[in-house]
Amino acid sequence: MPSSVVLITGALTGIGRATALAFAREGATVVVSGRRDAEGEALAAELQTQGAQAAAFIRADVRKEAEVRALVEQTVTRFGRLDVAVNNAGVEGQNGPIAEQSAENYDAIFDTNVRGVLFSLKHEMRAMLAQGSGAIVNLSSVAGLIGFAGASVYVASKHAVEGLTKSAALEGAAAGVRVNAVAPGPVQTDMMERFVGRSAEAKAGMLAANPSKRAATADEIAQTIVFLASNKARYLTGQSLAVDGGMTAQ
Repeated sequence: MPSSVVLITGALTGIGRATALAFAREGATVVVSGRRDAEGEALAAELQTQGAQAAAFIRADVRKEAEVRALVEQTVTRFGRLDVAVNNAGVEGQNGPIAEQSAENYDAIFDTNVRGVLFSLKHEMRAMLAQGSGAIVNLSSVAGLIGFAGASVYVASKHAVEGLTKSAALEGAAAGVRVNAVAPGPVQTDMMERFVGRSAEAKAGMLAANPSKRAATADEIAQTIVFLASNKARYLTGQSLAVDGGMTAQ
């Protein structure tokens, strides 16, 4: 049996990188995408040492539809199909009260977090619908399920990802294409450091409010993504799985 062909956007750091490594260890063919060529090529080489059937880096900016289209087309042309897509590329933007938000910050966040996911879904769905199968996992956040004071634009962008996930799932279900989302709570990544602030006090306060009293590792999120993309979850679509240490259960 040929290995699954997996495409991951925003794959060069954090959850995206951990997800690429997790799929490589499963023996998948892994295509990683991002905007930094040297890091991307290095990751592709590393994936092959970790068990990937094959690995490739394709540069793409998810804010630009032509680049997303080319990313998907090149993946299918090179490897014959697209079995799994993980839409991980995202930014946190500038935090602050809603009364102080700017059009520039809105554009910066929504261009990647919403526009990028929309373009990715559009072209991934086209490929998967044509072959009659596929699984897509979008990266949402607990910020897509609840509100956070001081992060209104980011919260709004992740609520939009939740809506895109549900709508795409309804469109793909009868054709065998599943679409789900993962909604992480705090994860020990550079983005969390930027989002919360680098002070020990800020991080300690955030983690103290979490029932698990810790942040997740990027690999813990990656393992959930691998599960959602697998046949073990073949009747699961249109869902958002909060991987948050109990945060949203409070």
